[in-house]
This record gives sequence, structure tokens and C-alpha cells, in this order.
Amino acid sequence: MTVVDPETQAGWASEAEDDASHDADEMPLSLRLSIADTLTLGNATCGFMAVYFTTTGILIPHLQGSNESGMARHSAATAVILMLCAAVFDLFDGLVARKLRSSPMGAELDNLSDLISFGLAPAYFVLVYGMVADDAHQRVAAVGAIVVLLAVVLRLARFSCVTVKDGTFQGMPSPFGALTVVSIVLLELPFVATLLAIIGTAWLMVSRVEYPKPRGPLAVAMLAWIVAAMGLLAAWAFEAPGGQLLLQTGCALQLVLGAVIPLFATARRVNNFRDNRREARAAQLP
Repeated sequence: MTVVDPETQAGWASEAEDDASHDADEMPLSLRLSIADTLTLGNATCGFMAVYFTTTGILIPHLQGSNESGMARHSAATAVILMLCAAVFDLFDGLVARKLRSSPMGAELDNLSDLISFGLAPAYFVLVYGMVADDAHQRVAAVGAIVVLLAVVLRLARFSCVTVKDGTFQGMPSPFGALTVVSIVLLELPFVATLLAIIGTAWLMVSRVEYPKPRGPLAVAMLAWIVAAMGLLAAWAFEAPGGQLLLQTGCALQLVLGAVIPLFATARRVNNFRDNRREARAAQLP
């Protein structure tokens, strides 16, 4: 039988606790995850699961010759809903980081998560669309998928290097671009029109067109739009009466927003340029 001295054991426990506390204090700040970082990791998880459902529910049944359209519909809706959830995580991690704090690696985590959820996931969705759609061309669709992925990569890299004025993004934000790309696919337009619209969206992501950041009322409006989109996808997946029409209406509205916002931004820039010229002329008058 082993005899343990209570006083010695207590001493060892106290020393172990002190060492653990000391190690925690010595942990580099770059290794400590904040609440915002946890939300960012939720973003990455949703993006990865979107790829999973696209593969297991759409691609694999197609390769096996399955004619079960309901499974593909449910899996497509689930994949897109996961991308929408990733957008919600992306929206809230920025809000939480501004209100509380973010770790030193928060910006890098955000870019890597965005690359998965809004670069890889929608590009893979386009690629699978090119493999399963009746009128699609697989190799051409693969080119469109690569264009989407590279556009997001370039946009995220530029975002880390370029400083723009507060309250705006330069180029279409990657979450908005990803949802626009997926909406184009779900609209089931002719293949050429689908491909051109996808390439146009990719161009907007790397363009210099200014987009407002989702803050205040705009963030609330964006969250409401995401929740409404989830409802439309659920109605479509479960074949609710009018679900197909509702989904197409929502996808079309997403495309209209993607096209109209740059027009408003361009008009505002032109008006600002005119106002500056008028002020300069007025200053030159005696």
C-alpha cells in the first residue's frame, strides 16, 4: 500500500497550479483566441461543410447515376444555407471585434476563413454545376470556377494591403460576391448567360467600385436579407407551393442588388467630382 503525505501532496498540487498559472501568463497573445476569432472559425467550418454537402448530395449521386432529384435539391439548399451562415459569422465577428477585442491573428484568420467560405465553396459549387447541369460544359465551367476563386484570392490579398476610406470596401465584398455567384447558378439560366454573369461578378470583386460596409442599419438589413434567403431556400428544398418562384425571385433580387449598388457608387463619385470642381471654380473667382 502506498502512503501519501497530505502535506507533501498539497505542496505538489500548489506548485503545479502555480506552474500552470505561470504558463498561462506566459502564453503569447498571438495564441489566445478571442470571441471574435471563435466566430471566424465558425465561418470556416460552415464553408467546409458547404463543400461537403455539395459533394455528397449532388456530385456523388450524379456520378453514381442516381435520379433522386430531391436529395440534390436538399443538399444544394443546405450548402447555400451554410454559406449564408458563414456570412452571418463574418458579419458578427467584425461587430464583436470592434465592441470587444480581437487577437493579433484575427485578421489572418478572417482572410483564411473567407477564402474557404466565399472563395472555395462557391467556386466548387460552380464546378459541380458544370458537371451535373444538362446544358453545361464541364471544362468551361471549371474555368469559371477558377475565375471566381482567383478573384476572391486577389480581393482578400488586396484588402490586406490597400487602405481605403473608412466605411467602404473597394470592390464587391467576398460574402456578397459568393452569394451572387450561387444565386446565378440557382436561377438556372442558359449556360452562356450563367457563365458571363459569374465572370462579371468576379470582375466586380476585384474592381475599384466602392461598396458600403455593413454597419448600423445596413448590417441589420443585411442580416434580415440573409434570414429571408434561408427561408426561401428551405421553401424550395421542401417543395413548398410557390417555392421555386420565390427562390428565383430572391436570386434575381440578389443579382439586381449586385448591379445597382455599383451604379449608385459611380453616380455618387461623379456627383462628388462635380461638387469639387464647382468649389474649385468658386475659390478662383475674385
